Amino acid sequence: MTIIIIEDEVKTAKALGQLILSIRPDVQILSYIQSIDGAVDYLLENDQPDLIFMDIQLADGQCFEIFKNVEVLSPVIFCTAFDDYAIEAFKSNGIDYVLKPFSRDSISQALKKAGELKNFFQRNKKAMPDFDYLLTRNGENKGKSSFLVFKNNKYQTVLTENIAFFFIKNETPTIMTLDKNEYPLTQSLDEIHKLLSPIQFFRINRQYLVNFSAIREAEHYFSRKIIVKLSVPTEEKILVGKEKATAFLSWLENR
Repeated sequence: MTIIIIEDEVKTAKALGQLILSIRPDVQILSYIQSIDGAVDYLLENDQPDLIFMDIQLADGQCFEIFKNVEVLSPVIFCTAFDDYAIEAFKSNGIDYVLKPFSRDSISQALKKAGELKNFFQRNKKAMPDFDYLLTRNGENKGKSSFLVFKNNKYQTVLTENIAFFFIKNETPTIMTLDKNEYPLTQSLDEIHKLLSPIQFFRINRQYLVNFSAIREAEHYFSRKIIVKLSVPTEEKILVGKEKATAFLSWLENR
């Protein structure tokens, strides 16, 4: 089992890691991370672990900001000195909620639960339907057809099919159309992503949400990443991290 620990107090993180290893010597702790930004960068650039131990109150904010910036696929055991966030934790991949100070028994029970859930889903994987696929096939996941934008003191509608990509420009979510017009938005990229068809749009990374129609070509890049070239030029390279590369290629192939 591979684990990362997201905890801003170094001594606490190391103590938790030692406790985990004393209970499960076979565990591999891949990284100790102290901040939201550090966690997002790690999850975007590396294969996701089997399990995450995550403190709720980090130095740069609450850990739930991580889930707004990257798709977290790993189950999470939340660790905190407070019991006020249980509901939000279980909405964010939470499988257990451990209160500080840690005890050997509480961590042992959390690891046991994680193992039992993993075994259950491995046994039942073939029986579980792909709900996103079924919704798409039934025409229930076509996504938002247009966006209302405000620019030059005017409101206008931009058809989703004419959008090349959504991206972050000067910390503002922005539309770039196929004819190279830009329009700022008030929604976050995470909120926008939920409104779009998963067949037509792919979240490349933290900065870009791309329309299939705008993709000109894709090729392998360093460290198992993929560089994506669009029909509309961008100021920076558009890179798919290695942890998303397989999903991205599958999306390209199976539309």
